[in-house]
Amino acid sequence: MVTSIKNTSVASAFEVFPSKEREGLLKLRALIFETAAETEGVGPLEETLKWGQPSYLTSKTKAGSTIRLGLPKTGGYALYTHCQTSLMSDFQTLFPDDFVFEGNRAIHFQPEEELPTDKLRLLIKAALTYHLSKTRGD
Repeated sequence: MVTSIKNTSVASAFEVFPSKEREGLLKLRALIFETAAETEGVGPLEETLKWGQPSYLTSKTKAGSTIRLGLPKTGGYALYTHCQTSLMSDFQTLFPDDFVFEGNRAIHFQPEEELPTDKLRLLIKAALTYHLSKTRGD
């Protein structure tokens, strides 16, 4: 189930993305909402803009770290995590050759690529529960 974009600023941000990249970004958005709904402790997501990019926060529960969606300067589209977390480096350790990484902050995708949703769910779940796992000592 994909939720509609209620925040008009976020909806406007999606509208200005090129159509092929927008399609991929909307698939990532849907995957973020689906993963949040399936993951205990996450609670409702806040969809807002940060640095002009659609961003997903666990404002009510404070369980996770922000996930952002956007267009990297090198082309394609990307999923970003907070660069001062271990999220991307941990994910890169699991899948060193499966993704195009931008340091410890992003994964880049090309519009013609199929999204590896099962693997991406792991990253999204880790981001949405980042603070929960830190308080449990994981």
